[in-house]
Amino acid sequence: MNTKQTKVVSRETIFISKATPEDDDFVLWLAPRLEASGYRVYADILSLQAGDRWRRELTATLQERAVKMLLCCSDITLSKQGVQEEIGIAEDVARELNDPRFIIPLRIRRYKKIFGIGELHYVDFVGSWERGLQDLLESLANQSVPRNENQISISPGWKSYRARHAVQIEEEPEVLTSNWLRVAEIPSVIRYFQPSGALGHELIRAASQSRRFVSAIHQHGFLSFATLDEVQEQFADGGKFVVHSEHHLQDLIQSGSRFLNIQRHDMRNLISSIFREAWERYCRGRGLSEYSFASQKCFFVNKDHIPIRRKFTWQRIGGIRSSMLRNVSSGRVWQYGISAFPYYWPYPHFKLKARIVFATLADGEAGEIIHSHRIQHRLRRSICKAWRNPTWHGRLMAFLMLMSGESATIDLPVSPSESIRLDSDPVTFRSPVTTSAPEAHEEEG
Repeated sequence: MNTKQTKVVSRETIFISKATPEDDDFVLWLAPRLEASGYRVYADILSLQAGDRWRRELTATLQERAVKMLLCCSDITLSKQGVQEEIGIAEDVARELNDPRFIIPLRIRRYKKIFGIGELHYVDFVGSWERGLQDLLESLANQSVPRNENQISISPGWKSYRARHAVQIEEEPEVLTSNWLRVAEIPSVIRYFQPSGALGHELIRAASQSRRFVSAIHQHGFLSFATLDEVQEQFADGGKFVVHSEHHLQDLIQSGSRFLNIQRHDMRNLISSIFREAWERYCRGRGLSEYSFASQKCFFVNKDHIPIRRKFTWQRIGGIRSSMLRNVSSGRVWQYGISAFPYYWPYPHFKLKARIVFATLADGEAGEIIHSHRIQHRLRRSICKAWRNPTWHGRLMAFLMLMSGESATIDLPVSPSESIRLDSDPVTFRSPVTTSAPEAHEEEG
């Protein structure tokens, strides 16, 4: 009796779906960096075969060996018949693997949603490839995509392709600047307070909104880094509190608390609300203006920090540079700002999102903020589209120097005696290889 054996092929390959030649520069930049992080990558840019043989190899890779498909997204790319066919195959693979996140869109240019991928969350490479790469690496790690950090293998095909097209890859390390601010120090203990008598949520909320301490309300009490004496002083005229329990912060972040009946996800949301409130209070204390976007508040520079058209000087290893944080374009004033989002993986940090807030021009200065989100979005697309990575990087570094006052840290008070301390310089990552990015230009005004 013959027993037919089926060879099981492990899925360890990241398949990049792209348009040729529109996405070649981007893939040439991205693929070796993914391989340098331990991932196995497939992109048809390395295939020298033509016709059916090439198409069969591509299809077999996607159907049998791909663990994820990275989909380059732009209107041109998504209109390509070959890319549409790959999306259809990937949707079948996603159902077969029961992996709704099998397709990971990479927004390399702004694009209109299409059927099948319109609701998928994309990784944003618009404005900064480096920040997009860090977000992508974080997403791949969170989804447990297999990689081998001990046997890094960068395909020689990338170098040979560049040699044929006069694009060089250098066997030298490259430092990539992220949009993360590492939490350098954090209070180790957080307390849950409850009133010793009847006390309503409104009084608790009103007191916690003062500048003495930040807190997160839960059930009949609140979580805070404040001490009992600091809380009693705050509520001197409104009621007494007792420390219901003390907890190690890292334990709550990792596991939640059965004692407080808070699941891990809900606990992280409560701690994040404390982090965000501490950031917002610090920004207000620095005199920054604020504007509310859909997902988060943005804090931006104004005339009290720097006049329009004047560059802000900042320093880095190797020299002093300057960047514009406020200027006039198309008859509107644009002002640079930041939204901050707390994260816990792979270590506590704040992820920064660059924002541009537009206002009217009145007597040579910023007038009223334009409150229409639609107009704000249209202005960002038209005015900021020409800004390149060095421009965005320079604005971020200038903003952080303005925030920190040239200090190496940014201290966010959470109580009269405790602070969350952030490094004022963004986290840097080191890539074993360097490639020339065609999008790189000098600082723009």
